[in-house]
Amino acid sequence: MFPSNAFVLRVAAILFFTAFTAAQSISISKRSLYIDHGGVRVVDATSLVKHNLRTIEKIKHGFHTYYRNIKKIHPFAGGIDLSRKRATGTVPLTSVKDEGLWYCLIEIGTPRQKVTVNIDTGSSDLFVSGNNCRSGCEGHARYDPSASSTSKNLHKSFGIQLADNSTTFGFQFSDVVSISDLDAFPQTLAAVTNYSANFNITNFRPDGLMGMAFQPLSQMNAPPVFQTLVYENAVDCPIFSFKLSNSGGSELYLGGINPNHFTGEFTWVTLTHKSWWIAYFDNISVNGKGVIGPTAAIFDTGSSLITGDPATVSRFYERIPGAKPAPVIGEGYYSIPCDFHTPISITVGGKVIDISATFNYGPFKNDLTTCVAGVVSDAQLTGLFWILGDNVLRNVYTAWDVGNGRIGFADLRV
Repeated sequence: MFPSNAFVLRVAAILFFTAFTAAQSISISKRSLYIDHGGVRVVDATSLVKHNLRTIEKIKHGFHTYYRNIKKIHPFAGGIDLSRKRATGTVPLTSVKDEGLWYCLIEIGTPRQKVTVNIDTGSSDLFVSGNNCRSGCEGHARYDPSASSTSKNLHKSFGIQLADNSTTFGFQFSDVVSISDLDAFPQTLAAVTNYSANFNITNFRPDGLMGMAFQPLSQMNAPPVFQTLVYENAVDCPIFSFKLSNSGGSELYLGGINPNHFTGEFTWVTLTHKSWWIAYFDNISVNGKGVIGPTAAIFDTGSSLITGDPATVSRFYERIPGAKPAPVIGEGYYSIPCDFHTPISITVGGKVIDISATFNYGPFKNDLTTCVAGVVSDAQLTGLFWILGDNVLRNVYTAWDVGNGRIGFADLRV
């Protein structure tokens, strides 16, 4: 289970840029989605809404990409009602900074060129700012294919355009991508020539994004980086694992499971489909009482929230004393009293995961007794699936088994 050819990367949640070295470990601070208000840490509501809107748009884009690559409608496509538009509430979605993104250092080319990437299990492409970038790349490190002896121009364009006005355009190359001492080669990636404002250095600290879902979601219809490592036998075990933590020591472990970060046995759930990391969870509970029956969920490190359909989320909050809609943030958001102590849990494969500690996101700017709750609804979700973000994943050690198509959950070692 713990092969010698497994390597460790530490991953960081964005607040400020930490100087990177060639070491395998990257220091971490996850203070994103918060701002300082008179010495008190409060929720940056604008960033929170923007972050979740981008998650929904990413999932919608994935359904379109899947259809283009596979020539079939995804079996969970009915989970998004494209005829409905999500309201964004009264919070302006501009000048967003320090969103809740996990990132790490990678190197591309020969000789190696250092860039940072957001690690996202909810998408499948690798793209980074390129040396010929004409807009939106100021402050980002840039990959120069012409400076790499192992690069190959694939003479194909690359583009992603989401309904939240996030756009990425560039050109496809093949090159060696190095993560710690592991080399993915040949790896298809995009050198970006145009980032929208949502990807400039103020709003998006990494230089690019590294998707860790499956090839059917790839805009380039290419294997994601970890799957290239597996195909090329660069790792002994087709598993990557996460420890995500606010208090430091967060880690991405490539090629196995790190025994230093969990206790007990793993609970495994089988994927329903190799596109996203999508599997069924049993229920979400308030004070031990379930609110929903078995439902599919996309497990997404690129999201900071739990997102479900409006009807079920409304029933969930009916069981929480003092909870009420928070239209000041946006449609589908809720507030709870800051002295909230009701146990909240998610059950997956029979394993109960206590999420109480990550359910309360902290106080509003103008009311320090009222806090933002971590389960939201989106009018476009029909109930066929939910999205479970890192406010679930931070409470367990997770193993993502590419070879067997399953996700494992174990207790974090304290």
